[in-house]
Amino acid sequence: MNKTELRKKYKTLRIDLSPEVIEEYSLEIANNLLKLDIWEGEFYHLFLSIAEQKEVDTEFILHILQGKDKNVVIPRTDIEHNHLINYLLTETTKIKKNRWNIPEPVDGIEILSEKIDVVFVPLLAFDKNGHRIGYGKGYYDKFLSTCKPDIIKIGLSFYEAEEAFEDVYASDIPLDYCITPKKVYRF
Repeated sequence: MNKTELRKKYKTLRIDLSPEVIEEYSLEIANNLLKLDIWEGEFYHLFLSIAEQKEVDTEFILHILQGKDKNVVIPRTDIEHNHLINYLLTETTKIKKNRWNIPEPVDGIEILSEKIDVVFVPLLAFDKNGHRIGYGKGYYDKFLSTCKPDIIKIGLSFYEAEEAFEDVYASDIPLDYCITPKKVYRF
């Protein structure tokens, strides 16, 4: 299948997920993250889930990061320039949903992408080669291309890997890991 077909398939699969299943799977994903040797970094980039899209609930991961006293960095979408601006999450950070219902920081302390050690990447699907399919706007591939070369890229998925994608582009940046409720994939 190509990316368009896979996007449609996984959006449809998510529609049927109940809030209870999303919570259960999201907790299992967070618990599986604890098996990884990724906790030496200082700055951890975490997307805030779009509830309306039935994404992995990253609140459990946020609690792990805060419990480990890590600096959590959250993105805001710069629609005009088609890129992400990253802010340090603090006790005073104000969060507001944008026009796509993405919870984002209103403002705050901007963190350069070169400082980030680990990034948790949203996705709809991924394959056994570490390629991911997002919503198709390229925000994360563009963002990841500005990060340091050794940044750890971790996808989060309710579903297991597809065999391989037909239409992978040179600008697609593969994951290092993808975490599902049942398995940890290493690429």
